[in-house]
Amino acid sequence: MKLSQMVRAAVQVSDLDSSKAFYEEVLGLTEVYSEGAAEGGNMYALIGMPETTTIRFCILKQPEYSSYGMVGLFEASNPAPAKIEEPRQGSYIGELCMVFYCSNLDEIMRRLQAHSHSVLCEPLSLKLRGFVKQREMTLRGPDGEKINLIEWDPDLAAGKSSSQQVQKPEKWQGEPE
Repeated sequence: MKLSQMVRAAVQVSDLDSSKAFYEEVLGLTEVYSEGAAEGGNMYALIGMPETTTIRFCILKQPEYSSYGMVGLFEASNPAPAKIEEPRQGSYIGELCMVFYCSNLDEIMRRLQAHSHSVLCEPLSLKLRGFVKQREMTLRGPDGEKINLIEWDPDLAAGKSSSQQVQKPEKWQGEPE
């Protein structure tokens, strides 16, 4: 058995249009890979909802990157799924976090000013095992989904910027504290 790279994260959202605006305007996922309504068929079963459920969706991606690592936004109604009512701070067992490389965390902070958001951790240099590593931040999207951003050139991760092998932040030891 083989497993591919993660194709996409699928997020249940309460308002497809406002979530789409957030992911486009704040995170820059501006290319629509697919969108529409799931009419007929059995998509409702895949999300654990009854047959009467109506589903609108939009799958977004970065324009210059492959079709892996996309974010799928799914709005269900008739009935709508229950919203998880938890505080928008901290972490929870079983909670997933989408992680992206981001070339400029300060720009993200500026973009967040125009949106309702919850920043769990403003940009900081990660300290680990006596070393100072790359800057990171964590925030919550419109429906409370957790998003971690690692400041590092996404083109390097995709092999677009350099012919030499560059060590990704997760493998880089960092600078001594």
